[in-house]
Amino acid sequence: MSTKESYDYIIVGAGSAGCVLANRLSANPDISVCLIEAGGKDKSLMVRMPAGVGSLIKEANPHNWGFYTSPQEHMNGRKLWWPRGKGWGGSSSINGMIYIRGHARDYDQWRQSGLTGWGYSDVLPYFRRSEGYRGETSVHHGTEGPLAVEESPLDSVSYNAFIKAGEQAGHPVTRDFNGAQQEGMGPYQRTINDGERWSTSFAFLRPVMNERTNLTVRSTALVNRILTRNGRAHGVEVADSKGGEAQTIEARHEVILCAGAVQSPQILKLSGIGPAEELRQHDIPVVADVPDIGANLQDHLDVTVINKMTQKLSAYSQQAGLKKIGVGLNYLLRKKGPGRDNFLQAGAFLKSREGLDRPDLQLHYVNAIMIEHGRQQVNADGFTIHACQLRPESRGTVTLASSDPFDHPIIDPNYLATEEDRRAMREGVKMCRDIASQEAFGALRGEELLPGTDVRSDEQIDAFIRETGETIYHPVGTVRMGIDERAPLDGDLKLRGIEGLRVVDASVMPTLIGGNTNAPTIMIAEKAADLILGNPAPAPAEIEEVA
Repeated sequence: MSTKESYDYIIVGAGSAGCVLANRLSANPDISVCLIEAGGKDKSLMVRMPAGVGSLIKEANPHNWGFYTSPQEHMNGRKLWWPRGKGWGGSSSINGMIYIRGHARDYDQWRQSGLTGWGYSDVLPYFRRSEGYRGETSVHHGTEGPLAVEESPLDSVSYNAFIKAGEQAGHPVTRDFNGAQQEGMGPYQRTINDGERWSTSFAFLRPVMNERTNLTVRSTALVNRILTRNGRAHGVEVADSKGGEAQTIEARHEVILCAGAVQSPQILKLSGIGPAEELRQHDIPVVADVPDIGANLQDHLDVTVINKMTQKLSAYSQQAGLKKIGVGLNYLLRKKGPGRDNFLQAGAFLKSREGLDRPDLQLHYVNAIMIEHGRQQVNADGFTIHACQLRPESRGTVTLASSDPFDHPIIDPNYLATEEDRRAMREGVKMCRDIASQEAFGALRGEELLPGTDVRSDEQIDAFIRETGETIYHPVGTVRMGIDERAPLDGDLKLRGIEGLRVVDASVMPTLIGGNTNAPTIMIAEKAADLILGNPAPAPAEIEEVA
């Protein structure tokens, strides 16, 4: 093993955060950056084509790590499927392309916990910096950033029926979930650019990588561990395959870990940074005893209400049988047709009970039947209303299965561990059913497939959630920032006790925000770039309070 390369900054992970950081740091030609990614390039048609999300999510593939959780104590001992992005763009290359920031008060809560500079008025300029919004001009949006954000066209009566049905059920309507009012029924904004998935790879990495000689991208290289000396990170050890020869890459300034809420804590622990007792169990020398690395795992548990559709308006009729080949060819040759759509154009943010200061439930409306991430095929038209609890009380862990970097870690989200989590999910099922029962769905609504007409009592609904609940892909918090001594990171995302090492990804969030996590992760990377480069923070945004 010999040292062959040295850079100012090493970024581990070319995902939603890593691609942003690689772009922003390498914008200075005097700074050398090495971006290391365990997966490969994002060349697949399934990645580029928005409709390809269904294929990418449901099985392990070159773009999906294909994790499973440990048996879930409060969900009948089930091991749940956990897709996470692999390769250029990370999870932004396989996600549902929904652009949501969360509620303003989520960030104000971070600031109130002592994390100065992380309130909503502080982070909004970073959201705007990255965003290339293709909608009505607003103080809440940026239009010059590289991340294309488009309004959903609501081009099916199915989506409009969902929004109207929610209004009939007594919920407000909002046109912009990222604007002045989050609560209500409305269209989603999506990271789609003229019918093409606009991942962080396409937005931030690809446009600059060939023109910047100071940016090096290493693909299919797994980081075995971060190297430390005298309390400072000085590089990483990488290998191209299990059992392959390891190589050292040196960092003159910092190692920046952007491997996500599952693999950032794993890599830290493999490097001897984490709970000492756990490290010793795997014969890993303890570099720094940091008990909370791998703790504080939070995720959005999801449950679905599914109805057949009486008209041929869903993704099934557009793509069934041989039509799927035509959809792919039409998209590949002309970039036209159903391939341009993610079939997820509308949703809602609702309150499960009175007295809440912000919505605690999010709905995703899919113009298709989607059971267990699409892994269970139903050959029929239908619609699916997803409900997830936005701020679960349950906390889980990511722990090592072994000292082998190529082994998946043990993921235990500990879903449904509290009565409040069970209550909120139960109410989510009831509210989805209420919306589906409204007059606006009258001409479309067919048989209820899930939960099924025989599931009515609270006990039956709870049993249904335990048996069918799944992740909706938003894990965070496993290397949290905070001002307390147990927090692994400080407010500048520096690891306490180790110099020259930061973590920049969804794992740094102290609490789960109220919405999809891709846009907040990009924001965190934008802010981190300023922190790393020593740039002054932009002036806090002046906006009215978000409802």
